[in-house]
Amino acid sequence: MTRKVADCRRFPSETNCTLTIAGEEEEVLKAAAEHAVSVHGHTDTPELREQLRGMLEDDKVSA
Repeated sequence: MTRKVADCRRFPSETNCTLTIAGEEEEVLKAAAEHAVSVHGHTDTPELREQLRGMLEDDKVSA
């Protein structure tokens, strides 16, 4: 299975967040949603999770 990456540096934020999350898609999606809520003030909704899923990239580091 291809690991996925969510990298806050690729998206503008008021906090200039530098967090990167990598792992299996569902792990990354869950962690990214929790991060978006706790750090960036978003509400965890199905729409947020779909936006996050669309932002995930394949991890370029081979395991």
